[in-house]
Amino acid sequence: MFNIFSKKKNKRLYAFANGVSVDLKDVKDEVFSQKMMGDGIAIKPNDNKIFSPCDGDIVTIMKESKHAIGIKTDDNMEILIHVGLDTVHLKGEGFILHCEEEKRVKKGDLLLEFNKESLKEKSIDDITMLIITNSNEHEVLNSHIGKVMKVEESILLEYK
Repeated sequence: MFNIFSKKKNKRLYAFANGVSVDLKDVKDEVFSQKMMGDGIAIKPNDNKIFSPCDGDIVTIMKESKHAIGIKTDDNMEILIHVGLDTVHLKGEGFILHCEEEKRVKKGDLLLEFNKESLKEKSIDDITMLIITNSNEHEVLNSHIGKVMKVEESILLEYK
């Protein structure tokens, strides 16, 4: 007899910004391009809003710089959303948080906004990365690279 309940269900992460998806290897920062923090994907955002790619709990916010947020899913996947390259040096200037640590978020909830023009004026790349920080426990099966993404479209397919 076939046990249809024993099959692992693939999990999806969704676009966290409107823009063009980029392979991590093409991000101009070795920490991300060489996947030192984990596997994932990036988006070159069209606007200034970053959304939750999944349901989960906010476990970390870089409070001083406001440029990075950690989310833990119900199945213990740990995700880091990191806005821009070298944005930590801005010390929160131009970032507005719409989430709090230890609070629940749903896929598509607004997490933060950033001043896109200010980053451009300072020659700071606003590429935004989604990193699975415990990627040794999760494998990316498929990602949508080079595609114009809209928030809540499937961007990564992975399994445990």
